[in-house]
Formats: sequence, C-alpha cells, structure tokens
Amino acid sequence: MKILFLVQGFDVAASRYRVLQYLPYLKEHGVEATVQQFPKGLFTKLKVFRSVTKYDILFIQRKRFPILWLKFIRMNAKKIIYDFDDSIMNRNSKYISHGSKTRVTMFKNMASASDHVIAGNEFLQKNTLPYTQNVTIIPSPIDISFYPQKSYSEQNDNITLGWIGAHGSIHYLEKMKPVFDTLGKKDGKLRLKIVCDTFFDCENIVVEKKQWTGKDEVADIQSFDIGLMPLMDDPWSHGKCGLKILQCLAVGVPVVCSPAGINREIVEDGVHGFWANTQEEWVEKLEILINDHALRREMGMAGRKRVIDHYSLKANAPRMLKIFQELIQI
Repeated sequence: MKILFLVQGFDVAASRYRVLQYLPYLKEHGVEATVQQFPKGLFTKLKVFRSVTKYDILFIQRKRFPILWLKFIRMNAKKIIYDFDDSIMNRNSKYISHGSKTRVTMFKNMASASDHVIAGNEFLQKNTLPYTQNVTIIPSPIDISFYPQKSYSEQNDNITLGWIGAHGSIHYLEKMKPVFDTLGKKDGKLRLKIVCDTFFDCENIVVEKKQWTGKDEVADIQSFDIGLMPLMDDPWSHGKCGLKILQCLAVGVPVVCSPAGINREIVEDGVHGFWANTQEEWVEKLEILINDHALRREMGMAGRKRVIDHYSLKANAPRMLKIFQELIQI
C-alpha cells in the first residue's frame, strides 16, 4: 500500500501528532509512506498533483483547496482521505462573528470530494456529516513511550501552574490574568510557567517564560504541577482537540479547564482535574489542587490511565490503519 501524505509542515504540531508519529507503525504493517509539505507555485503543484496517480491513497491534512485545484486532484487521485483537527469551517475566537460562507463552502468541497474524512473530535464529525457519511473520529494521539510519568516529590510548596501552546492560542490564557494575580497575592511561592514563543506578564505572580522546543517539550510539561486549558465557548473552540490536556495527563499532571468542546470529553470533572467557567471558579478549583498534594497525584495518575486507554498512539494507530485497508478494498 502506497500513501502520499500532504502536511502543513514537519514542525507543526498537527502534522507531528496526526501524521508523522504514525509512520513507524504504518511501515511495520506494510505501508509505504511518502510525506511532503503542501506544494507552492504553479509548476510544483502540477507536478505533485499529477504524481498522486502512483499512490493508492492521497492523505490531505487540513488544507482546503480552491475548487479547480480540487477537481484536478480528484481526477488524479485513486482515493482521498481528508484529516482535520480544528473548526476550519468557522473563524477563530478573536472574531466577533464566527460564521464564514467562504470557509463553509471550501470545507464542504473538501469533505464532499474525499472518500473518507478523519475528524479530531465529535463536534467536527457532526459538522462533516451533512456532506459525507464516511467520517471517523480519531483524536490527536499521544505516544506514551515519549511521555514518562512525572516524578512526584513528597511535598512541594513551590507550585507551578503550566500552559503549553502556540502563539495563536495564548489569548485564552492572557484573559486569565486576574485569576493568576488573585492567586499570586495569596501565595507568594506560586508561579505561572508559559511554554510558547510569545508571552505576557502578571503583577502578582512570577511568570516563567520558556521558549518551546521539541527537545524540552515533555520535560517542560513534567515541570507543571497543574495544567491549564482555558477556552471560550464558541464554534472555533469546540473544534479544538485537547492536545494540551492530553500532554499534561499523559505525564500525570492534573488539569483545570473550561468545560467547552473536547475538554468535557477528555476530563471528567473531579476525576482527572476540574472544570471551571467563571474567574471565581478558576480560583476555587485551582486552590483545591494547589493545597492538596495527594489529590494532584491521584488525579494525575487517573488522567494518565485515561490517555493510555483512549488517547494513546497504541490505541489509535490500528484504527487509522484499518481505515486505509478498508478504503483500498472498495
């Protein structure tokens, strides 16, 4: 079986977690995979899209093509799989109005032209079903072998609240500054650690600013005592696939999160962490975990088990392979 994967970029998180980490497993099971970034320029595009005739499956990650290019791709590809993990049919949370006819039309065209669609969560699947019934939910999985369990000290008074993510999402965290300042006034040893490529400051809490690197990513997450995943309750946020939460839980770090979108699916309130809506609830739930070392460990361990059972690469790679195998038999 030969598959051409077209991805956003080799360092892009979605590409790493939704394509690249599957490659060793696929190779073991007889899949000959070729991975390329989306071509740029007319002649490069023509060359790549003509070459798809050599492959059993063309796997397109997230990209929406204009209708003429899409028709050309469809004419040459034997089978097309479209994979996405964001609410790309809507504008993001920074817009007042999330609706976009252009985005909806382009997404509709991609879904309709594909033989199978892989959606990152249930909300995304529901938004795909009007255009095709061939939709499977596969989350952005965690290769647990790269996420060893956090080492819990007997007692740690210097608690770190941690957030990891891309600069496009840090606005969710920045809206939480009043929460962090309230907590910092009460506990001078508390710190906020941000792992990103852009940062902000708070008045009453020390902010540790750590530039993201692939080499340090897991160690940075292990340094958290409590993970943070604030979201807005809007169509864009509902499309998020919870990678930050999964990474924290994978190493045994409990989380406090907004009960929006996939956050509600991954985190059972009071089991793997807490849900929080208002600023008052964020302060309340964070204080519970800040003051209870044993509870942090208990919830973190429960979260790690949940990732292993439902959101790990080991649990999801066979599902991905099955889609490929069934598709080429049609």
